Amino acid sequence: MILLSSLGNTTSIPWFFLMMGLLGGLVLFLYGMEKMSEGLKKSAGAGMRNILSALTKNRIIGLAVGAFVTMVIQSSSATTVMLVSFAQAQLLTFGQTLSVILGANIGTTVTAQLIAFKLTDYAFLMIIVGFALTIFSNKDSYKHLGESLLGFGILFLGMKVMSDSMIPLRDYEPFIDLMKDLENPIFGLIIGAIFTALIQSSSAFTGIVIVLAQQGLLSLDAGIPLLLGANIGTCVTAGLASLGASREAKRVALAHVIFNTAGAILFLFWIPYFADIVRWASPVSDAVGIQKLASETPRQIANAHTFFNVSVAFVFLPFTFLLSKIILKTLPVRESEKAIEAVTWHLDEKAISTPVIAIDLSHAEVGRMAKILRRMLRAIIHPLFSDEEGKDNIHTHLTIIEGIEMREEKIDYLHDKVTDYLLKIGREKLSEEQAKEVFNMISIVRDLEAIGDIIHRDMFPLIAKKRALSFDFSREGHEEITLYHTKIYKQLVRLEETFSKQKFKKAKKIVSKEVKYADLEAEFKIKHLERLKEERKESIATHEIHMEIMDNLKQISVYVTEIARSIVNLNYSE
Repeated sequence: MILLSSLGNTTSIPWFFLMMGLLGGLVLFLYGMEKMSEGLKKSAGAGMRNILSALTKNRIIGLAVGAFVTMVIQSSSATTVMLVSFAQAQLLTFGQTLSVILGANIGTTVTAQLIAFKLTDYAFLMIIVGFALTIFSNKDSYKHLGESLLGFGILFLGMKVMSDSMIPLRDYEPFIDLMKDLENPIFGLIIGAIFTALIQSSSAFTGIVIVLAQQGLLSLDAGIPLLLGANIGTCVTAGLASLGASREAKRVALAHVIFNTAGAILFLFWIPYFADIVRWASPVSDAVGIQKLASETPRQIANAHTFFNVSVAFVFLPFTFLLSKIILKTLPVRESEKAIEAVTWHLDEKAISTPVIAIDLSHAEVGRMAKILRRMLRAIIHPLFSDEEGKDNIHTHLTIIEGIEMREEKIDYLHDKVTDYLLKIGREKLSEEQAKEVFNMISIVRDLEAIGDIIHRDMFPLIAKKRALSFDFSREGHEEITLYHTKIYKQLVRLEETFSKQKFKKAKKIVSKEVKYADLEAEFKIKHLERLKEERKESIATHEIHMEIMDNLKQISVYVTEIARSIVNLNYSE
Protein backbone atom coordinates (compact mmCIF):
# COMPACT_ATOMS: atom_id res chain seq x y z
CA MET A 1 0.00 0.00 0.00
CA ILE A 2 2.73 2.41 0.87
CA LEU A 3 5.63 2.63 -1.55
CA LEU A 4 9.01 2.91 0.12
CA SER A 5 12.18 3.98 -1.61
CA SER A 6 14.18 2.10 0.97
CA LEU A 7 12.99 0.16 3.98
CA GLY A 8 16.43 0.34 5.48
CA ASN A 9 16.79 4.10 5.19
CA THR A 10 15.02 5.55 8.22
CA THR A 11 15.13 9.08 6.85
CA SER A 12 13.01 8.18 3.81
CA ILE A 13 9.86 7.16 5.65
CA PRO A 14 6.87 8.82 3.93
CA TRP A 15 5.33 10.34 7.06
CA PHE A 16 2.45 12.01 5.25
CA PHE A 17 1.24 8.75 3.73
CA LEU A 18 1.95 6.87 6.94
CA MET A 19 -0.18 9.24 9.02
CA MET A 20 -2.86 9.31 6.33
CA GLY A 21 -2.97 5.52 6.38
CA LEU A 22 -3.08 5.39 10.19
CA LEU A 23 -5.84 8.00 10.54
CA GLY A 24 -7.79 6.67 7.56
CA GLY A 25 -7.57 3.15 8.93
CA LEU A 26 -8.71 4.37 12.35
CA VAL A 27 -11.71 6.12 10.79
CA LEU A 28 -12.65 2.93 8.92
CA PHE A 29 -12.20 0.95 12.14
CA LEU A 30 -14.48 3.25 14.15
CA TYR A 31 -17.07 3.45 11.36
CA GLY A 32 -17.05 -0.32 10.96
CA MET A 33 -17.53 -0.77 14.70
CA GLU A 34 -20.48 1.63 14.68
CA LYS A 35 -22.00 -0.14 11.65
CA MET A 36 -21.54 -3.55 13.24
CA SER A 37 -23.06 -2.28 16.49
CA GLU A 38 -26.10 -0.88 14.66
CA GLY A 39 -26.77 -4.24 13.03
CA LEU A 40 -26.35 -6.14 16.30
CA LYS A 41 -28.62 -3.72 18.16
CA LYS A 42 -31.35 -4.14 15.56
CA SER A 43 -31.01 -7.92 15.67
CA ALA A 44 -31.03 -8.21 19.46
CA GLY A 45 -32.88 -4.99 20.27
CA ALA A 46 -36.33 -6.53 20.62
CA GLY A 47 -35.29 -8.44 23.73
CA MET A 48 -32.86 -5.93 25.23
CA ARG A 49 -35.32 -4.33 27.64
CA ASN A 50 -36.47 -7.70 28.93
CA ILE A 51 -32.86 -8.78 29.48
CA LEU A 52 -32.09 -5.89 31.83
CA SER A 53 -35.51 -5.61 33.44
CA ALA A 54 -35.40 -9.32 34.32
CA LEU A 55 -32.37 -8.79 36.53
CA THR A 56 -32.60 -10.17 40.03
CA LYS A 57 -30.37 -9.69 43.05
CA ASN A 58 -28.16 -12.49 41.70
CA ARG A 59 -24.84 -10.82 41.02
CA ILE A 60 -23.63 -13.55 38.66
CA ILE A 61 -26.67 -13.01 36.45
CA GLY A 62 -26.02 -9.26 36.54
CA LEU A 63 -22.42 -9.86 35.49
CA ALA A 64 -23.49 -12.07 32.56
CA VAL A 65 -26.19 -9.61 31.46
CA GLY A 66 -23.75 -6.68 31.54
CA ALA A 67 -21.28 -8.64 29.40
CA PHE A 68 -23.92 -9.65 26.87
CA VAL A 69 -25.54 -6.22 26.51
CA THR A 70 -22.16 -4.50 26.09
CA MET A 71 -21.08 -7.12 23.56
CA VAL A 72 -24.18 -6.28 21.51
CA ILE A 73 -24.14 -2.49 21.73
CA GLN A 74 -20.31 -2.29 21.68
CA SER A 75 -20.19 0.41 24.35
CA SER A 76 -19.82 0.07 28.10
CA SER A 77 -20.78 3.76 28.39
CA ALA A 78 -24.09 3.07 26.63
CA THR A 79 -24.73 0.21 29.04
CA THR A 80 -24.22 2.55 32.01
CA VAL A 81 -26.71 5.03 30.49
CA MET A 82 -29.28 2.24 30.43
CA LEU A 83 -28.44 1.33 34.03
CA VAL A 84 -28.93 4.92 35.16
CA SER A 85 -32.40 4.84 33.60
CA PHE A 86 -33.38 1.65 35.43
CA ALA A 87 -31.92 2.92 38.71
CA GLN A 88 -33.89 6.18 38.44
CA ALA A 89 -37.05 4.24 37.61
CA GLN A 90 -36.36 2.09 40.70
CA LEU A 91 -36.24 -1.08 38.62
CA LEU A 92 -32.80 -1.81 40.04
CA THR A 93 -31.08 -0.75 43.22
CA PHE A 94 -27.77 1.01 42.83
CA GLY A 95 -26.10 -2.06 44.37
CA GLN A 96 -27.54 -4.27 41.63
CA THR A 97 -26.13 -2.03 38.89
CA LEU A 98 -22.57 -2.60 40.09
CA SER A 99 -22.42 -6.23 38.96
CA VAL A 100 -23.74 -5.14 35.55
CA ILE A 101 -20.96 -2.51 35.31
CA LEU A 102 -18.38 -5.22 35.98
CA GLY A 103 -20.01 -7.36 33.31
CA ALA A 104 -19.88 -4.43 30.87
CA ASN A 105 -16.09 -4.39 31.17
CA ILE A 106 -16.01 -8.09 30.23
CA GLY A 107 -18.27 -7.37 27.24
CA THR A 108 -15.71 -4.95 25.81
CA THR A 109 -13.12 -7.76 25.58
CA VAL A 110 -15.11 -9.61 22.92
CA THR A 111 -14.12 -7.06 20.27
CA ALA A 112 -10.44 -7.48 21.14
CA GLN A 113 -10.73 -11.25 20.86
CA LEU A 114 -12.35 -10.97 17.44
CA ILE A 115 -9.68 -8.51 16.28
CA ALA A 116 -6.90 -10.86 17.38
CA PHE A 117 -8.11 -13.48 14.89
CA LYS A 118 -6.27 -12.73 11.68
CA LEU A 119 -9.35 -12.16 9.54
CA THR A 120 -8.06 -9.08 7.70
CA ASP A 121 -7.48 -11.11 4.53
CA TYR A 122 -11.22 -11.82 4.47
CA ALA A 123 -12.31 -8.22 5.04
CA PHE A 124 -13.46 -7.71 1.45
CA LEU A 125 -15.35 -11.01 1.49
CA MET A 126 -17.25 -9.88 4.60
CA ILE A 127 -17.95 -6.49 3.01
CA ILE A 128 -19.27 -8.13 -0.19
CA VAL A 129 -21.52 -10.63 1.63
CA GLY A 130 -22.70 -8.01 4.13
CA PHE A 131 -23.51 -5.53 1.38
CA ALA A 132 -25.39 -8.18 -0.62
CA LEU A 133 -27.50 -9.18 2.40
CA THR A 134 -28.24 -5.54 3.25
CA ILE A 135 -29.28 -4.53 -0.26
CA PHE A 136 -30.91 -7.62 -1.73
CA SER A 137 -32.52 -9.37 1.25
CA ASN A 138 -36.24 -8.92 1.88
CA LYS A 139 -36.16 -10.08 5.50
CA ASP A 140 -35.21 -7.61 8.24
CA SER A 141 -33.29 -10.30 10.14
CA TYR A 142 -31.01 -10.90 7.11
CA LYS A 143 -30.63 -7.16 6.53
CA HIS A 144 -29.51 -6.69 10.14
CA LEU A 145 -27.10 -9.63 9.83
CA GLY A 146 -25.76 -8.10 6.62
CA GLU A 147 -25.29 -4.73 8.31
CA SER A 148 -23.34 -6.37 11.14
CA LEU A 149 -21.18 -8.33 8.68
CA LEU A 150 -20.59 -5.23 6.55
CA GLY A 151 -19.47 -3.29 9.62
CA PHE A 152 -17.27 -6.18 10.69
CA GLY A 153 -15.61 -6.22 7.26
CA ILE A 154 -15.03 -2.45 7.29
CA LEU A 155 -13.56 -2.78 10.79
CA PHE A 156 -11.02 -5.34 9.57
CA LEU A 157 -10.31 -3.32 6.45
CA GLY A 158 -9.46 -0.39 8.70
CA MET A 159 -7.14 -2.65 10.68
CA LYS A 160 -5.42 -3.80 7.49
CA VAL A 161 -4.90 -0.19 6.37
CA MET A 162 -3.40 0.71 9.76
CA SER A 163 -1.26 -2.43 9.81
CA ASP A 164 0.14 -1.89 6.29
CA SER A 165 0.82 1.75 7.09
CA MET A 166 3.05 0.72 10.01
CA ILE A 167 5.36 -1.53 7.98
CA PRO A 168 8.04 1.19 7.58
CA LEU A 169 8.22 1.62 11.36
CA ARG A 170 9.68 -1.88 11.74
CA ASP A 171 13.11 -0.48 10.81
CA TYR A 172 12.73 2.97 12.36
CA GLU A 173 14.95 2.84 15.44
CA PRO A 174 13.47 5.85 17.32
CA PHE A 175 10.01 4.29 17.11
CA ILE A 176 11.33 0.87 18.16
CA ASP A 177 13.04 2.50 21.16
CA LEU A 178 9.76 4.26 22.04
CA MET A 179 7.92 0.92 21.98
CA LYS A 180 10.55 -0.54 24.31
CA ASP A 181 10.08 2.40 26.69
CA LEU A 182 6.42 1.40 26.96
CA GLU A 183 7.56 -1.62 28.95
CA ASN A 184 7.90 0.87 31.81
CA PRO A 185 4.51 0.22 33.47
CA ILE A 186 3.88 3.80 34.62
CA PHE A 187 4.77 5.29 31.23
CA GLY A 188 2.66 2.74 29.37
CA LEU A 189 -0.27 3.29 31.75
CA ILE A 190 -0.21 7.06 31.21
CA ILE A 191 0.06 6.75 27.40
CA GLY A 192 -2.83 4.27 27.31
CA ALA A 193 -5.04 6.46 29.49
CA ILE A 194 -4.34 9.64 27.50
CA PHE A 195 -4.89 8.11 24.06
CA THR A 196 -8.08 6.33 25.13
CA ALA A 197 -9.42 9.53 26.67
CA LEU A 198 -8.66 11.40 23.43
CA ILE A 199 -10.38 8.95 21.06
CA GLN A 200 -13.03 8.05 23.69
CA SER A 201 -13.07 4.36 22.79
CA SER A 202 -11.17 1.68 24.69
CA SER A 203 -12.09 -0.84 21.98
CA ALA A 204 -10.52 1.34 19.28
CA PHE A 205 -7.34 1.85 21.31
CA THR A 206 -7.12 -1.87 22.04
CA GLY A 207 -7.41 -2.43 18.28
CA ILE A 208 -4.48 -0.07 17.69
CA VAL A 209 -2.40 -1.93 20.29
CA ILE A 210 -3.13 -5.24 18.55
CA VAL A 211 -2.24 -3.72 15.16
CA LEU A 212 1.14 -2.64 16.59
CA ALA A 213 1.62 -6.15 17.90
CA GLN A 214 0.78 -7.66 14.50
CA GLN A 215 3.75 -5.79 13.02
CA GLY A 216 6.05 -7.07 15.74
CA LEU A 217 6.45 -3.55 17.12
CA LEU A 218 5.07 -4.26 20.58
CA SER A 219 5.85 -6.88 23.19
CA LEU A 220 3.30 -8.30 25.63
CA ASP A 221 5.08 -6.58 28.55
CA ALA A 222 4.61 -3.24 26.79
CA GLY A 223 1.05 -3.99 25.69
CA ILE A 224 -0.32 -4.82 29.16
CA PRO A 225 0.34 -1.34 30.68
CA LEU A 226 -1.33 0.21 27.61
CA LEU A 227 -4.41 -1.95 28.21
CA LEU A 228 -4.48 -1.01 31.90
CA GLY A 229 -4.24 2.66 30.90
CA ALA A 230 -7.06 2.21 28.41
CA ASN A 231 -9.31 0.96 31.20
CA ILE A 232 -8.59 4.16 33.14
CA GLY A 233 -8.92 6.39 30.07
CA THR A 234 -12.38 5.05 29.26
CA CYS A 235 -13.55 6.38 32.64
CA VAL A 236 -13.09 9.89 31.29
CA THR A 237 -15.99 9.30 28.91
CA ALA A 238 -18.23 8.14 31.75
CA GLY A 239 -17.07 11.04 33.92
CA LEU A 240 -17.83 13.63 31.24
CA ALA A 241 -21.22 12.05 30.61
CA SER A 242 -22.12 12.38 34.30
CA LEU A 243 -21.35 16.12 34.48
CA GLY A 244 -24.62 17.94 34.99
CA ALA A 245 -26.42 14.60 35.08
CA SER A 246 -28.51 13.09 37.85
CA ARG A 247 -27.05 11.89 41.13
CA GLU A 248 -27.64 8.30 40.03
CA ALA A 249 -25.51 8.93 36.93
CA LYS A 250 -22.72 10.34 39.09
CA ARG A 251 -22.82 7.25 41.33
CA VAL A 252 -22.60 4.91 38.34
CA ALA A 253 -19.70 6.94 36.88
CA LEU A 254 -17.91 6.90 40.26
CA ALA A 255 -18.33 3.12 40.51
CA HIS A 256 -16.93 2.78 36.98
CA VAL A 257 -13.89 4.87 37.93
CA ILE A 258 -13.30 2.92 41.15
CA PHE A 259 -13.50 -0.49 39.46
CA ASN A 260 -11.25 0.39 36.52
CA THR A 261 -8.67 2.43 38.41
CA ALA A 262 -8.38 0.03 41.35
CA GLY A 263 -8.15 -2.93 38.97
CA ALA A 264 -5.40 -1.27 36.91
CA ILE A 265 -3.38 -0.39 40.01
CA LEU A 266 -3.84 -3.91 41.37
CA PHE A 267 -2.35 -5.48 38.21
CA LEU A 268 0.32 -2.82 37.69
CA PHE A 269 2.63 -4.27 40.33
CA TRP A 270 2.82 -7.80 38.95
CA ILE A 271 2.82 -7.31 35.18
CA PRO A 272 5.81 -9.67 34.58
CA TYR A 273 4.05 -12.53 36.40
CA PHE A 274 0.76 -11.74 34.67
CA ALA A 275 2.56 -11.71 31.30
CA ASP A 276 4.03 -15.17 32.02
CA ILE A 277 0.56 -16.55 32.80
CA VAL A 278 -0.83 -15.09 29.57
CA ARG A 279 2.05 -16.54 27.50
CA TRP A 280 1.48 -19.93 29.07
CA ALA A 281 -2.24 -19.80 28.21
CA SER A 282 -1.74 -18.51 24.64
CA PRO A 283 -0.74 -20.33 21.42
CA VAL A 284 2.95 -20.56 20.53
CA SER A 285 4.37 -19.97 17.02
CA ASP A 286 7.30 -21.78 15.35
CA ALA A 287 8.49 -18.51 13.81
CA VAL A 288 11.60 -16.69 15.05
CA GLY A 289 12.59 -13.10 15.67
CA ILE A 290 10.17 -10.32 14.80
CA GLN A 291 7.89 -12.77 12.96
CA LYS A 292 7.44 -14.77 16.17
CA LEU A 293 6.60 -11.57 18.05
CA ALA A 294 4.14 -10.55 15.32
CA SER A 295 2.37 -13.91 15.27
CA GLU A 296 2.13 -14.53 19.04
CA THR A 297 1.67 -11.11 20.65
CA PRO A 298 -1.73 -10.08 19.18
CA ARG A 299 -3.44 -13.14 20.64
CA GLN A 300 -1.55 -12.69 23.92
CA ILE A 301 -2.70 -9.07 24.21
CA ALA A 302 -6.31 -10.02 23.51
CA ASN A 303 -6.08 -12.76 26.14
CA ALA A 304 -4.47 -10.37 28.63
CA HIS A 305 -7.33 -7.93 28.05
CA THR A 306 -9.89 -10.68 28.73
CA PHE A 307 -8.05 -12.18 31.73
CA PHE A 308 -7.66 -8.73 33.31
CA ASN A 309 -11.31 -7.71 33.01
CA VAL A 310 -12.66 -11.11 34.04
CA SER A 311 -10.29 -11.22 37.04
CA VAL A 312 -11.22 -7.70 38.17
CA ALA A 313 -14.91 -8.56 37.83
CA PHE A 314 -14.68 -11.64 40.03
CA VAL A 315 -12.37 -9.93 42.56
CA PHE A 316 -14.79 -7.04 43.09
CA LEU A 317 -18.06 -8.95 42.64
CA PRO A 318 -18.33 -10.14 46.29
CA PHE A 319 -17.87 -6.55 47.50
CA THR A 320 -20.42 -4.79 45.27
CA PHE A 321 -22.99 -4.28 48.04
CA LEU A 322 -20.30 -2.95 50.41
CA LEU A 323 -19.01 -0.61 47.70
CA SER A 324 -22.56 0.57 46.96
CA LYS A 325 -22.94 1.61 50.61
CA ILE A 326 -19.65 3.54 50.47
CA ILE A 327 -20.64 5.34 47.26
CA LEU A 328 -24.12 6.11 48.63
CA LYS A 329 -22.47 7.69 51.67
CA THR A 330 -20.17 9.67 49.39
CA LEU A 331 -23.06 10.77 47.16
CA PRO A 332 -26.09 10.41 49.44
CA VAL A 333 -29.73 10.71 48.41
CA ARG A 334 -30.82 14.27 49.04
CA GLU A 335 -34.08 16.14 48.86
CA SER A 336 -33.79 18.67 46.09
CA GLU A 337 -35.64 21.96 46.05
CA LYS A 338 -35.91 21.37 42.31
CA ALA A 339 -38.27 18.46 42.97
CA ILE A 340 -41.23 20.67 42.15
CA GLU A 341 -39.67 22.03 38.96
CA ALA A 342 -40.68 20.65 35.60
CA VAL A 343 -37.66 18.65 34.42
CA THR A 344 -37.02 15.33 32.72
CA TRP A 345 -35.37 12.61 34.77
CA HIS A 346 -34.55 9.88 32.29
CA LEU A 347 -34.16 11.33 28.80
CA ASP A 348 -30.57 11.47 27.54
CA GLU A 349 -29.79 13.07 24.18
CA LYS A 350 -26.59 11.01 23.87
CA ALA A 351 -28.64 7.79 23.89
CA ILE A 352 -30.73 8.69 20.83
CA SER A 353 -28.14 7.15 18.50
CA THR A 354 -28.79 3.85 20.31
CA PRO A 355 -32.57 3.51 19.82
CA VAL A 356 -33.00 0.43 21.99
CA ILE A 357 -31.67 2.39 24.97
CA ALA A 358 -33.44 5.63 24.07
CA ILE A 359 -36.78 3.81 23.83
CA ASP A 360 -36.21 2.37 27.30
CA LEU A 361 -35.46 5.85 28.64
CA SER A 362 -38.73 7.04 27.06
CA HIS A 363 -40.59 4.22 28.79
CA ALA A 364 -39.15 5.32 32.12
CA GLU A 365 -40.18 8.96 31.54
CA VAL A 366 -43.69 7.93 30.43
CA GLY A 367 -43.93 5.81 33.57
CA ARG A 368 -43.07 8.96 35.52
CA MET A 369 -45.89 10.81 33.71
CA ALA A 370 -48.28 8.06 34.81
CA LYS A 371 -47.03 8.41 38.40
CA ILE A 372 -47.61 12.18 38.36
CA LEU A 373 -51.13 11.67 37.00
CA ARG A 374 -51.82 9.05 39.65
CA ARG A 375 -50.88 11.55 42.36
CA MET A 376 -53.06 14.22 40.73
CA LEU A 377 -56.05 11.88 40.63
CA ARG A 378 -55.53 10.80 44.23
CA ALA A 379 -55.32 14.41 45.39
CA ILE A 380 -58.33 15.81 43.49
CA ILE A 381 -60.86 13.83 45.53
CA HIS A 382 -60.02 15.48 48.87
CA PRO A 383 -61.01 19.11 48.06
CA LEU A 384 -64.23 17.83 46.41
CA PHE A 385 -65.34 16.41 49.76
CA SER A 386 -63.75 18.86 52.20
CA ASP A 387 -63.43 22.64 52.58
CA GLU A 388 -60.05 22.24 54.31
CA GLU A 389 -57.02 23.15 52.23
CA GLY A 390 -54.98 20.10 53.22
CA LYS A 391 -51.31 19.48 52.49
CA ASP A 392 -49.79 17.75 49.51
CA ASN A 393 -48.74 14.20 50.39
CA ILE A 394 -45.25 14.55 48.86
CA HIS A 395 -44.42 18.27 49.06
CA THR A 396 -45.91 19.21 52.42
CA HIS A 397 -45.06 22.92 51.99
CA LEU A 398 -47.70 22.99 49.24
CA THR A 399 -51.46 22.78 49.62
CA ILE A 400 -53.31 19.98 47.80
CA ILE A 401 -54.55 22.46 45.18
CA GLU A 402 -51.06 23.90 44.66
CA GLY A 403 -49.74 20.35 44.28
CA ILE A 404 -52.27 19.57 41.55
CA GLU A 405 -51.42 22.77 39.67
CA MET A 406 -47.69 22.07 39.97
CA ARG A 407 -48.15 18.57 38.56
CA GLU A 408 -50.29 19.83 35.67
CA GLU A 409 -47.37 22.06 34.64
CA LYS A 410 -45.08 19.03 34.83
CA ILE A 411 -47.38 16.96 32.63
CA ASP A 412 -47.57 19.69 29.98
CA TYR A 413 -43.78 20.07 30.06
CA LEU A 414 -43.14 16.33 29.85
CA HIS A 415 -45.66 15.96 27.03
CA ASP A 416 -43.59 18.36 24.92
CA LYS A 417 -40.19 16.99 25.92
CA VAL A 418 -41.01 13.29 25.59
CA THR A 419 -42.79 13.82 22.27
CA ASP A 420 -39.80 15.75 20.91
CA TYR A 421 -37.43 13.02 22.18
CA LEU A 422 -39.50 10.27 20.55
CA LEU A 423 -39.59 12.18 17.25
CA LYS A 424 -35.78 12.38 17.34
CA ILE A 425 -35.61 8.62 17.92
CA GLY A 426 -37.99 8.19 14.99
CA ARG A 427 -35.43 9.87 12.71
CA GLU A 428 -32.85 7.20 13.51
CA LYS A 429 -32.49 3.92 11.63
CA LEU A 430 -35.14 1.77 13.30
CA SER A 431 -36.45 -1.70 12.78
CA GLU A 432 -40.11 -1.95 11.80
CA GLU A 433 -41.00 -3.01 15.33
CA GLN A 434 -39.06 -0.13 16.90
CA ALA A 435 -40.66 2.42 14.55
CA LYS A 436 -44.11 1.11 15.44
CA GLU A 437 -43.30 1.32 19.14
CA VAL A 438 -41.95 4.88 18.92
CA PHE A 439 -44.98 6.33 17.16
CA ASN A 440 -47.29 4.33 19.43
CA MET A 441 -45.53 5.94 22.40
CA ILE A 442 -46.16 9.39 20.92
CA SER A 443 -49.88 8.58 20.91
CA ILE A 444 -49.68 7.32 24.49
CA VAL A 445 -47.98 10.53 25.65
CA ARG A 446 -50.76 12.56 24.01
CA ASP A 447 -53.40 10.49 25.84
CA LEU A 448 -51.62 10.93 29.15
CA GLU A 449 -51.57 14.68 28.64
CA ALA A 450 -55.33 14.49 27.94
CA ILE A 451 -55.85 12.77 31.31
CA GLY A 452 -53.99 15.62 32.98
CA ASP A 453 -56.30 18.09 31.22
CA ILE A 454 -59.39 16.23 32.46
CA ILE A 455 -58.16 16.42 36.06
CA HIS A 456 -57.01 20.04 35.90
CA ARG A 457 -59.30 21.64 33.30
CA ASP A 458 -62.54 19.72 33.96
CA MET A 459 -62.42 18.43 37.55
CA PHE A 460 -60.48 21.28 39.11
CA PRO A 461 -63.24 23.92 38.60
CA LEU A 462 -65.71 21.58 40.33
CA ILE A 463 -63.95 22.28 43.63
CA ALA A 464 -65.12 25.91 43.68
CA LYS A 465 -68.63 24.88 42.51
CA LYS A 466 -68.91 22.30 45.27
CA ARG A 467 -67.71 24.70 47.98
CA ALA A 468 -70.27 27.29 46.84
CA LEU A 469 -73.11 24.88 47.62
CA SER A 470 -74.96 24.72 50.91
CA PHE A 471 -75.37 20.96 50.57
CA ASP A 472 -72.95 18.06 50.63
CA PHE A 473 -73.25 14.85 48.63
CA SER A 474 -75.68 12.30 49.98
CA ARG A 475 -74.10 9.51 51.99
CA GLU A 476 -74.74 7.04 49.15
CA GLY A 477 -73.49 9.52 46.51
CA HIS A 478 -70.31 10.11 48.54
CA GLU A 479 -69.68 6.36 48.79
CA GLU A 480 -70.30 5.78 45.08
CA ILE A 481 -67.96 8.57 43.96
CA THR A 482 -65.30 7.37 46.41
CA LEU A 483 -65.56 3.75 45.26
CA TYR A 484 -65.53 4.61 41.55
CA HIS A 485 -62.62 7.00 42.08
CA THR A 486 -60.71 4.21 43.86
CA LYS A 487 -61.28 1.82 40.95
CA ILE A 488 -60.03 4.32 38.36
CA TYR A 489 -57.11 5.22 40.61
CA LYS A 490 -56.12 1.54 40.66
CA GLN A 491 -56.17 1.54 36.86
CA LEU A 492 -53.63 4.36 36.85
CA VAL A 493 -51.51 2.45 39.37
CA ARG A 494 -51.49 -0.52 37.00
CA LEU A 495 -50.58 1.74 34.09
CA GLU A 496 -47.67 3.20 36.03
CA GLU A 497 -46.40 -0.30 36.81
CA THR A 498 -46.75 -1.24 33.14
CA PHE A 499 -44.12 1.35 32.25
CA SER A 500 -41.94 1.83 35.30
CA LYS A 501 -41.66 -1.82 36.34
CA GLN A 502 -41.86 -3.36 32.89
CA LYS A 503 -44.84 -5.49 34.02
CA PHE A 504 -46.57 -5.50 30.68
CA LYS A 505 -49.16 -8.08 31.74
CA LYS A 506 -50.63 -5.27 33.86
CA ALA A 507 -51.83 -3.74 30.58
CA LYS A 508 -53.93 -6.84 29.92
CA LYS A 509 -55.44 -6.53 33.39
CA ILE A 510 -56.40 -2.91 32.72
CA VAL A 511 -58.19 -3.94 29.52
CA SER A 512 -59.94 -6.82 31.29
CA LYS A 513 -61.42 -4.38 33.86
CA GLU A 514 -62.92 -2.10 31.19
CA VAL A 515 -66.39 -3.66 30.98
CA LYS A 516 -66.62 -4.21 34.74
CA TYR A 517 -65.91 -0.56 35.53
CA ALA A 518 -68.20 0.70 32.76
CA ASP A 519 -71.02 -1.41 34.24
CA LEU A 520 -70.21 -0.09 37.71
CA GLU A 521 -70.43 3.52 36.51
CA ALA A 522 -73.78 2.83 34.80
CA GLU A 523 -75.08 1.18 37.97
CA PHE A 524 -74.10 4.17 40.10
CA LYS A 525 -75.76 6.58 37.67
CA ILE A 526 -79.02 4.65 37.92
CA LYS A 527 -78.86 4.76 41.71
CA HIS A 528 -78.22 8.49 41.61
CA LEU A 529 -81.21 9.03 39.29
CA GLU A 530 -83.36 7.01 41.67
CA ARG A 531 -82.39 9.36 44.50
CA LEU A 532 -83.38 12.30 42.28
CA LYS A 533 -86.80 10.68 41.74
CA GLU A 534 -87.09 10.43 45.52
CA GLU A 535 -86.40 14.20 45.58
CA ARG A 536 -83.46 13.86 47.94
CA LYS A 537 -82.31 17.44 48.58
CA GLU A 538 -78.60 16.57 48.69
CA SER A 539 -78.80 14.67 45.43
CA ILE A 540 -80.72 17.45 43.66
CA ALA A 541 -78.30 20.16 44.87
CA THR A 542 -75.16 18.22 43.93
CA HIS A 543 -76.57 16.56 40.79
CA GLU A 544 -74.56 18.53 38.23
CA ILE A 545 -71.26 18.18 40.11
CA HIS A 546 -71.96 14.51 40.86
CA MET A 547 -72.55 13.70 37.18
CA GLU A 548 -69.53 15.68 36.00
CA ILE A 549 -67.22 13.90 38.45
CA MET A 550 -68.48 10.49 37.32
CA ASP A 551 -68.24 11.46 33.63
CA ASN A 552 -64.69 12.75 34.05
CA LEU A 553 -63.61 9.61 35.90
CA LYS A 554 -65.20 7.52 33.16
CA GLN A 555 -63.30 9.50 30.51
CA ILE A 556 -60.03 8.93 32.38
CA SER A 557 -60.85 5.22 32.44
CA VAL A 558 -61.39 5.26 28.68
CA TYR A 559 -58.01 6.91 28.05
CA VAL A 560 -56.19 4.52 30.40
CA THR A 561 -57.81 1.52 28.72
CA GLU A 562 -56.92 2.81 25.25
CA ILE A 563 -53.29 3.24 26.33
CA ALA A 564 -53.25 -0.29 27.81
CA ARG A 565 -54.84 -1.72 24.67
CA SER A 566 -52.19 -0.13 22.45
CA ILE A 567 -49.50 -1.68 24.66
CA VAL A 568 -51.12 -5.11 24.39
CA ASN A 569 -51.34 -4.73 20.61
CA LEU A 570 -47.58 -4.21 20.45
CA ASN A 571 -47.25 -7.80 21.70
CA TYR A 572 -45.17 -6.95 24.74
CA SER A 573 -44.27 -9.89 26.90
CA GLU A 574 -43.11 -9.82 30.48
